Amino acid sequence: MVQARDGRNTGAGIATAGNAGQANYALLADGSTIEIRQARPDDAEAVREMHAQLSPDNAYFRFFSLSPRAGEREAQRVCRPASPDHVALLALLRSKLVGVASWEATGRPGRAEIAFAVSDDMHGRGVATLLLEHLVSLGRQRNLTAFEAETLPDNYAMQQVFKDAGLPVERHFADGVIELSFPLPAVDDERIDSYLDAVAKRASRAEVASLRHLFQPASVAVIGAGRRRGAVGREILHNIVAEGFAGPVYPVNRHGGSMEGLSAMTSPLELPEDVDVAVIAVPPADVPEAAAQCGRRGVRAVVVITAGLGPLGADLVAICRRYGMRLVGPNCFGVAVPGEHFDATFAARMPPPGTAGLVVQSGGVGIALMEHMTRLGIGVSSFASVGDKYDVSSNDLLTWWEQDGQTQLAILYVESFGNPRAFARTARRVGQHIPVLTVIGGRSAAGQRAAASHTAATATPLVTQEALFGQAGIVATHSLGELVDAAALLSCQPLPAGPRVAIVSNAGGAGVLAADACGDVGLTVAVLGAATQDRLAHLLPSGAAVAGPVDTTAGVSTEAFGACLREVAADESVDAVVAIGVPTAIADLSFAIAGAEVTKPMAVVLLDQTESVRLMGRGGEPRDESPLRFPAYGYPEGAVRALGHAWRYRAWRDRDHGRVPEFTDLDTVGARAIVSAFLTANPEGGWLADSDAVQLLECYGIPMVTTRPVSTPEDALTAAAELGGHVVVKAEVAGLVHKTDAGAVKLDLRTPDEVADAYRELALQFGPSLQRVLLQPMLAGGVETIIGVVHEPVFGPLIVFGLGGVATEVLGDHIARLSPLTDADAAEMIHGVRATELLTGLRGAPPADTAGLADVLLRVSRLADELPEVAELDLNPVIARPRDVQAVDVRVRIAPAAQRDPFLRQLR
Repeated sequence: MVQARDGRNTGAGIATAGNAGQANYALLADGSTIEIRQARPDDAEAVREMHAQLSPDNAYFRFFSLSPRAGEREAQRVCRPASPDHVALLALLRSKLVGVASWEATGRPGRAEIAFAVSDDMHGRGVATLLLEHLVSLGRQRNLTAFEAETLPDNYAMQQVFKDAGLPVERHFADGVIELSFPLPAVDDERIDSYLDAVAKRASRAEVASLRHLFQPASVAVIGAGRRRGAVGREILHNIVAEGFAGPVYPVNRHGGSMEGLSAMTSPLELPEDVDVAVIAVPPADVPEAAAQCGRRGVRAVVVITAGLGPLGADLVAICRRYGMRLVGPNCFGVAVPGEHFDATFAARMPPPGTAGLVVQSGGVGIALMEHMTRLGIGVSSFASVGDKYDVSSNDLLTWWEQDGQTQLAILYVESFGNPRAFARTARRVGQHIPVLTVIGGRSAAGQRAAASHTAATATPLVTQEALFGQAGIVATHSLGELVDAAALLSCQPLPAGPRVAIVSNAGGAGVLAADACGDVGLTVAVLGAATQDRLAHLLPSGAAVAGPVDTTAGVSTEAFGACLREVAADESVDAVVAIGVPTAIADLSFAIAGAEVTKPMAVVLLDQTESVRLMGRGGEPRDESPLRFPAYGYPEGAVRALGHAWRYRAWRDRDHGRVPEFTDLDTVGARAIVSAFLTANPEGGWLADSDAVQLLECYGIPMVTTRPVSTPEDALTAAAELGGHVVVKAEVAGLVHKTDAGAVKLDLRTPDEVADAYRELALQFGPSLQRVLLQPMLAGGVETIIGVVHEPVFGPLIVFGLGGVATEVLGDHIARLSPLTDADAAEMIHGVRATELLTGLRGAPPADTAGLADVLLRVSRLADELPEVAELDLNPVIARPRDVQAVDVRVRIAPAAQRDPFLRQLR
């Protein structure tokens, strides 16, 4: 318990963090679901009663006294009408009030005093910690800079909550009370990562606790188990029983009867208490009631197979939240844990236990992946078809696999993302230990979102997903086959230490194909050292090519080919090996390859192999039990692509991911004022006036070329002279986005007559639509680039960089990352475009100011992160010259946006 000074009348409860006016649900440390919502006037009796039931010790810790009226006064304070100076949150477990948290403004700018109370029977379960996280989230949204609290020296439990929160704590002892102060970390504060890491660790522990009922169940029920084989529910029941699940199994069929040797119950209400998981396969209209009956019997998790719930889906989620049940589905294929002999799917067979974790939305893709993992001998640690993902998602499965001690390969096929930022943070953490693989979907033109600015035109689903996956270190493939190829290699080979690949083949043409494939995926063909070449020349038949790629000739023997592999792999210039074999009457090279003692990563290509990929071990047999296994591919391109994925994953894992820089010269208050004023005048949003857009850039220190607005030809001549005479003249017209296409830009004007003529032409062309004419100096030299923002509804702000100017869409040379950018992200973007030589100095030209470009990218990222109302921002072109970087044109579209904290612990 922590005391707050009572007696203020300046506030009232507000909406919970993240979603005003709605309840949030989150997981406690033991996996229980708790509801967190705003306090209301009609909660006063519940608040009073909870405080009245506190033990004397806890009441004293809370109020520093044992006044019999303390609970009544607290209820009045917490539940009074709304005011910006007061926040009050309630925590409820199955509708019972178990915790209260609040803040009160202290009267000092940016600071508020916090207080907590938790019912006696809920101590140690993380209630206060979760409430504190919600207060921190709200405080950061409200631009608070610090929380304050007072606690008694012997209130060790509350002091531990503050210590473990991940926030820096300043302590002062005065008059027998510990005074605490907690600075709240800002976006660019180095402390934000330590706080978010602490939150993520708590979230991970809570998620794992809640998922144990799904992936380590002790008991299971099947609701809708049909009497006859062939029905989905009956086949799921059959699989559970046939696979030898060790715990009790409870079939439920409204008509009762016996099935799979078990007596069926007629209703979920007949279930014993606290069944771990119930699989629901009943008609859509019956799903909510079936789930509610499961909840009333204390079922811990439900897997809803049924599809087509429509508006009933919201009822299903509400029921699961009310009873604290985790939900897989609806519209899913089920879950399976081979090592637990638990197969709650209707697949034809369960894969063997293994090391690949699978999560999919598509049941068909899930079946295919399980079959591939079985065929390759990789096996499956756990499988979940999450369907419509109302609750359990890929985030949860990644967290489970991180700690299950079995999963060494995480494979995802998901078609949507509920919380991409949380997903990226989880994937980055998990990816430091095990590879995470996926297929990029939605790459077609039909998936592109039409938008008015150049930046939005480049923000296709492919660009957005690649940005997310690239930053998170996910091995992103473009087809299911490519994913299986990569999984085969990553399941059994070490990661390459570098991009240098030695190619060894007894068919020269196949070596050429492999070398070409290396160039396509960013690998280099290794050139062997002189000593290695000398040894190979003595080892291989006459006419062999030994520099790299190595062509052993078709006349090579089995022994010589194996020895060649060993020599090549030992060369210091080699990071990985591709061994290509074609069977001849002289040698079966599959045996030479399988027997090679190669410790570096090796991918095998057997051109007579009918399978696209398999795993081979000593002796060349598939699924050999030897610990030394190699992936064998049917084509060189598949092997090289897999190695390319492995190298990029290793490079991501090893690289410095940088930091989000601090800026001390920002005017965030002024920027918010610009956005707020625009939305007040234009509630539906729209394009900022050019002058307001320029002012917004100035608030974030983003350099813009000097711009002079004029309203007469005479003013234009004066402005041109002041700008040096060599100028550009532009028309400012409401709603006009692409000025060049509309003829609203006059370039390279050098004389007063040219300036005056340009002004008159624009006035004639646009007539009364012309708001102003803008003059800028004509910048000489430099490289035109584009920097922009698209605020994706799901993914958040996407920062785009590439070659700019009028040809930006034609050239299509762009790279994108999700905000917030680190300094390493900015550098990677600049050097990641294909035409990066234009920026670093082509053919003796001086290099552009890439440090200045990085600074602009980081400032734009900060703007996008702090102002979610910026739906689109287009700086095109941004001219990068040797000594400076300046934006020449800017367009900003503003739209209403609800603030949401992507890192707040809350269920979907």
